[in-house]
Amino acid sequence: MLFNSIDFAVFLPIVFILYWFVLGKHLKYQNVLIVVASYVFYGWWDWRFLSLILFSTLVDYAVGIALSKSEDTTKRKLLLWLSIIVNLGFLGFFKYYNFFLDNFIEAFSFFGRDIQPNTLNIILPVGISFYTFQTLSYTIDVYKRQLEPTKNFISFAAFVSFFPQLVAGPIERASNLLPQFYVKRHFDYNKAVDGLRQILWGLFKKVVIADNCAYFANVIFDGYETYSASTLVLGAVFFAFQIYGDFSGYSDIAIGVSKLFGFNLKQNFATPYFSRDMAEFWRRWHISLSTWFRDYLYIPLGGSKGSKGNQIRNVFIIFIVSGFWHGANWTFIFWGVLNAVYFLPLLLRNKNRVHTNVVAQNSMLPTVKELLQMLLTFGLTVLAWVFFRAENLPMAFDYIARIADLSLFTMPQVRPTDLFIFIILFLGIEWAGRRNLYAIESLWFKYPKPIRLFIYYSIAMLIFLFGGKTQEFIYFQF
Repeated sequence: MLFNSIDFAVFLPIVFILYWFVLGKHLKYQNVLIVVASYVFYGWWDWRFLSLILFSTLVDYAVGIALSKSEDTTKRKLLLWLSIIVNLGFLGFFKYYNFFLDNFIEAFSFFGRDIQPNTLNIILPVGISFYTFQTLSYTIDVYKRQLEPTKNFISFAAFVSFFPQLVAGPIERASNLLPQFYVKRHFDYNKAVDGLRQILWGLFKKVVIADNCAYFANVIFDGYETYSASTLVLGAVFFAFQIYGDFSGYSDIAIGVSKLFGFNLKQNFATPYFSRDMAEFWRRWHISLSTWFRDYLYIPLGGSKGSKGNQIRNVFIIFIVSGFWHGANWTFIFWGVLNAVYFLPLLLRNKNRVHTNVVAQNSMLPTVKELLQMLLTFGLTVLAWVFFRAENLPMAFDYIARIADLSLFTMPQVRPTDLFIFIILFLGIEWAGRRNLYAIESLWFKYPKPIRLFIYYSIAMLIFLFGGKTQEFIYFQF
């Protein structure tokens, strides 16, 4: 079920009414409703894969209880590994089985051996990478004694399957989301309005920016051999705004919907395209995943401590694993390697924590230096996105090679004027709201009601009048 679909437009009010007006006085029944609604939401795509979510929920719930009853170090490690093997086993089978099999076949073919193993037509369950990491973090935190295991199965099932962020994040930590299922929730009008405002902005990013950019990015990438270098650059830029508008738009809608039900989710994007270096970019892009890898992989490996060799190793591991998390394709792995190469000079020169505040914190416009830093960082990011978008590595390298041509200095062959205007408008609003959790958060206290309503209706009209052809959210495939 897509957030930008008629199905969801019917589903959400029904759940909202039942949640607040029918079951509002009964916390337990509210949580049961969330579980049922979440399973309906996910099963709308393919009900057969509900068994995976249920099995992961049962395993990690049982592991958490068992960990609370055991002081034996060996037994506790075995329980942790049970959770890791079950969760990553499902993820590995459904997401990476054919990737490893295809590469296994190619390796044998390289040495002159032709093998014909049995292949499987495996369907990738939507959002498996997200809910796998979410439930796995619970077990790890319980194992480390950083979190008390829950004995409330309904609350835990609601935490694992919470429908606003089930299929594309943010990846929530149990320490933040799970306790919210324990306490009685009261309807907060201001929070609900804030949620609707964030949903509106998320829909604008998804429908107006991402879906329109997707159309032209697909046209250019699909026929890249026939376009000029300047058009290829434009295609990569369109994809950069497509993936940002798509993913951050989904996160805004997820966070906004959660607010309607009285929940607070973590911020997942913080205007990453205004970053002044790649370290800042990765603190602002897909924050819930970046911090997950930081806390559960990078720091346990030693992080930025130890010898330079260990630091370099850790950076490459974290980015390669991040790339592989995104998809079973060498393009994603190379994308991870390239970002590691971007990040390493900053780490080795101890410059990776220079830009921790918002750009132009105390001024309306950036300095010339900040502007050049943002343009360079954006350019490097766009280059990396080519590998993310390409179907395979040869295509990615060929795409980039074709940019090194004199036609780079000609007018692009694709020039969607309306889309250019929307992107400029979008960047202007994002810049004005860069200090907020989302761009239009401060509208409610910054402007009088008539102006606020005019802005809301204007955004809504843009969504209805200029929404691109409906595209599935990119991160559904991860």
